[in-house]
Amino acid sequence: MNPRARISGLGKYLPEKILTNADLEKLVDTSDAWIQERTGIRERRIAADNESASTMAIEAARQALEQAEIDPADLDLVIVATTSPDGLFPATASLVQNGLGAGRAGAFDVNAACVGFLSGLATGAQFIETGAYKRVLVIGTEVLSRIVDWTDRGTCLLFADAAGAVVLEASDRGGPLSFVLHSDGSGADKLFAHGPATRKDIADRDCHFISMDGRHIFKFAVQAMESAAREAIAKAGLEIDDIDLLVPHQANLRIIRATAKALGLPEERAMINVDRYGNTSAASIPVALREAWEEGRLHEGDRVVLMTFGGGLAWGAMVLDWAPVGPLTAAVTPVHATAGGN
Repeated sequence: MNPRARISGLGKYLPEKILTNADLEKLVDTSDAWIQERTGIRERRIAADNESASTMAIEAARQALEQAEIDPADLDLVIVATTSPDGLFPATASLVQNGLGAGRAGAFDVNAACVGFLSGLATGAQFIETGAYKRVLVIGTEVLSRIVDWTDRGTCLLFADAAGAVVLEASDRGGPLSFVLHSDGSGADKLFAHGPATRKDIADRDCHFISMDGRHIFKFAVQAMESAAREAIAKAGLEIDDIDLLVPHQANLRIIRATAKALGLPEERAMINVDRYGNTSAASIPVALREAWEEGRLHEGDRVVLMTFGGGLAWGAMVLDWAPVGPLTAAVTPVHATAGGN
């Protein structure tokens, strides 16, 4: 029997600096009431000058490893999902691997925008389920504040910084029951950020900023997350009513509510923290998953659906059979972490 990729550790890191809607009122033509009505966001976190995707990833990873009671030296692989890496190369995962002291682990990055963490989680699970590796660390980490145009009301209200991590470990219980990943590159111009190596005929001094067609993305997001969730649930041999918890990408409260309604599930069955953190792209789902555990919303045997969408355009979903986190020999009782996840 093939091993299963059980989540044995969860971690998060949120920068200390809080940027409120009142703060944004001083930067662009907006208001707290308008932002909350349109997005559900009240505040978001912004990385300090000495923080980066790798430094935040290391902090989230340490928390996850501590919970799983795994020494970094025993990791087989480190996967980092990010669209805001420390640099073009080496991979941010290599910096994290070194920072953790995971000397025997391989390391690589995944860039699938807001679908990055789910893509990394599916990839890491395959390494375990095939028997190739026993312990894989998957991290989503973003410093999107550095690629946001702070004069663009359509994007600066939404995006922020955070890191979340999970430890995957070979086990006889728990882990993914199914996953689906999709992409439609014809919609790439609806949500993107160019980089320093982009085509010279389209590059300009602001080409690295996030650009988004908000109306198109809203319509796409609800349809994409609903269809992906239904596909993954059916692939797992389950029905919608079998799902105990939705952990959606935290992009916009209206999108989350509309997707839950489209699935026929009450909003109370969805994990929501977008009001406090905004859209943290690849970090969104692992941070929400950690906080769902902290709040006591994850129980052994629960069927949990992760679902997401993002630039690509990309979208996907995963169904998890939840098993208690912590070392294989014992369950861990949830305790509330500090805002920084330390």
